[in-house]
Amino acid sequence: MRIETLAVHAAYSVDPATGAVAPPIHLSTTFGRDEAGVPLAGHTYIRESSPTQDLLEEALARLEGGEAALVFGSGMAAGLAVVQALPPGSHVVLPDDAYYGYRVAARDFFPKWGLEATFAPLDRPGALEAALRAETRLVWLESPSNPLLKVTDLARAASVARAAGALVLVDGTFATPILQRPIELGADVVLHATTKGMGGHSDVAGGALVFAARGELLEKVRHVRTVLGAVASPFNSWLVLRGLRTLAVRARVQSETALTVAKALEAHPGVSKVNYPGLGSHPGYDVARRQMSAFGSMISFHVAAGREAAIAAVGRARLFTRATSLGGVESLIEHRATSEGEASTAPPDLVRLSIGLEHPDDLVADLDAALRT
Repeated sequence: MRIETLAVHAAYSVDPATGAVAPPIHLSTTFGRDEAGVPLAGHTYIRESSPTQDLLEEALARLEGGEAALVFGSGMAAGLAVVQALPPGSHVVLPDDAYYGYRVAARDFFPKWGLEATFAPLDRPGALEAALRAETRLVWLESPSNPLLKVTDLARAASVARAAGALVLVDGTFATPILQRPIELGADVVLHATTKGMGGHSDVAGGALVFAARGELLEKVRHVRTVLGAVASPFNSWLVLRGLRTLAVRARVQSETALTVAKALEAHPGVSKVNYPGLGSHPGYDVARRQMSAFGSMISFHVAAGREAAIAAVGRARLFTRATSLGGVESLIEHRATSEGEASTAPPDLVRLSIGLEHPDDLVADLDAALRT
């Protein structure tokens, strides 16, 4: 079954009780038991499981090509649940351009959990090998990365990590399973901030992990979620499930528009460099073309006149909304270093774009006007 069809039909059925085409939302936080104390339908309490959450997990596992999925209240909660499932003394390798929230977590929380982290330019040959240690238990990959859109050869990195006895996690938030299939490339688990493209309408927070196989890792992470309580609410699970149904169409259109915008920016005199893996000038273009079916909705670019000019250009945008996040139907713009704050490693001249569903000509015109003083 093609990915577009899976996005519509995964975990889909007509409700037998009512004939409803849309799935019901089960808001209950607790569930009944029979006279012997056995749960009537397999659920006991919302921190452990719920019917709407189950539907979303089934859909995500099928869409990503994994055997099981767990959903969470946020992408950060999902990613850190994997880290919290590692034994004390473990070493984690992360990309140098990993999402800034995980850099903060590595600085402020990993030491308290008895973990060590190394950040390395994993898009470069040999960097992963150099970063590995005997105690490395997890290799964290992010491709394309946030915010510099670096591209890592996922199949090669997964092979290196497996040879070293480490688990492989791929943050697939930027690409979504429509554009990139990390499990097919060797990942043990795929992370998504479902807040972003999967939700698709800037109105829901969530995270998800899809596991290549059922087993010890899945159960350890499930235990972390159950005890610490970072579950997804029923309504948010329903909103993400709804977003999945249009994900394939949105991802394709947004990718096409993003490529048009990236090419226009590359030719703009006010721009010194564009980071977009669909451009032939991108150092990871050949790898991206091999492991992605399209190049996604995210672009970042460097303003030639520097930091203050970048901030001013963001302020002059009229069609782009000045806001943090990505993957929604509206296009967003931000000065990334300002948005990230003190933990940011983003270049001071960098502007990040999330391309929505507007016409590309209108977006190009808005950026052109914003970049011209």
